[in-house]
Amino acid sequence: MSAYSDILKSPGVARIVAAQLTARFPSGMLSLAFLLHVEQQTGSYGLAGLVLAATSIGQAIAGPFTSRLMGIHGMRPVLWITLAVCSVAVVVIGLIPPLMPVYLIVGFIAGLSSPPVQPAVRTIYPKMVNSKQLTPLFSLDASAQEIIWVLGPVVTTFVSTQVGTVWGILLAAVIMIGGGLWFISSPELGLVRIPRSKRRFGVVLARPAVLLGTIIGFLLVGASAAIEAGVVAVFGHGGAEAGLVLAVFAVGSLVGGLSFGHLPIGPWAMARRMFIIFAGTALAAFVMEFWWLAATLFIAGVGIAPVFAVIFATVSSSVKFSDTAEAYGWVGTGQLIGAAIGSALAGFLIDGSGAVGAFWVAAGFALAGFLVALGGRPWTPDLRGRDAGPIPDTEPVSIQPG
Repeated sequence: MSAYSDILKSPGVARIVAAQLTARFPSGMLSLAFLLHVEQQTGSYGLAGLVLAATSIGQAIAGPFTSRLMGIHGMRPVLWITLAVCSVAVVVIGLIPPLMPVYLIVGFIAGLSSPPVQPAVRTIYPKMVNSKQLTPLFSLDASAQEIIWVLGPVVTTFVSTQVGTVWGILLAAVIMIGGGLWFISSPELGLVRIPRSKRRFGVVLARPAVLLGTIIGFLLVGASAAIEAGVVAVFGHGGAEAGLVLAVFAVGSLVGGLSFGHLPIGPWAMARRMFIIFAGTALAAFVMEFWWLAATLFIAGVGIAPVFAVIFATVSSSVKFSDTAEAYGWVGTGQLIGAAIGSALAGFLIDGSGAVGAFWVAAGFALAGFLVALGGRPWTPDLRGRDAGPIPDTEPVSIQPG
């Protein structure tokens, strides 16, 4: 733990970590808030899953594009515009009549305008700490973000079930605006400038580590989205059990991230951690009861933050600094497509086979993630004893003596 305390003592690190966590906190609220609200309005988990899919597809399309724009126009202008549009769209979702075409359109707009906070902050990190602290910082970030998934579902479930689903959505919008303003006003955004990339849009995805991280993120988040839908379907709207089980799932991730964060990242790291997720998810599908789901999803959660930490570190070490924001944008796009497909598949299987169908989907995604990580070992950079920072855009030019 001393390594993490030393990192947080670095100038500005604690502030930027707290600001970006607050700005991203609605991520842990909106999927569940939309699911509860649309299902209550329409009576169908399948239709609610489609709204989540539309939102996630919008985010997936925007991710690399808005990240790339930060290198052209600067971080603050892009964040200001996306924050304004997204917050309005979220409020509209909560207030409009239950018309599916309108839900889908506004949900898509909300996703398309999602502020690129995650690519921004992970581009800033390498400029705030030394090379030895970067991998633990990525792990701390991946672990700390689980606060979003611990408190977010609990807060959303409590407000939506005890006060109303509209208020669950509006609360998320308020936090989005407040956290976004705090993050955008942070001094670090003015001190770090993302260089304009000299490469064509999308070329960075050809980097093996970026492509692998994108695919693994797609499968991991697909499994997580299916688990979230399944847990909600098991416990319904009658109490706080769904939020508590999802909070335990996130606590497992927090524990795993802090436990594995100091370990060096080798070629086997991704596969080992994905197997933990698969094992816990597969076990969860056997019994649809509170304590069993809490225990098995805690096990599955232990692998979540460690996998994200491996993705962040390997991507960072494999691209030039000017390409890091776009690379993280593609990784985020993979995750969001996974969320869209995972939510949609889980929703329709819930309607057809009951809540257990969602856990079948989740186990399938997690198994595929483990197999891809196993096959992708040659593409996973060995960071044991290596700097996880991005490749400099300018390199020394060797001059031959005349």
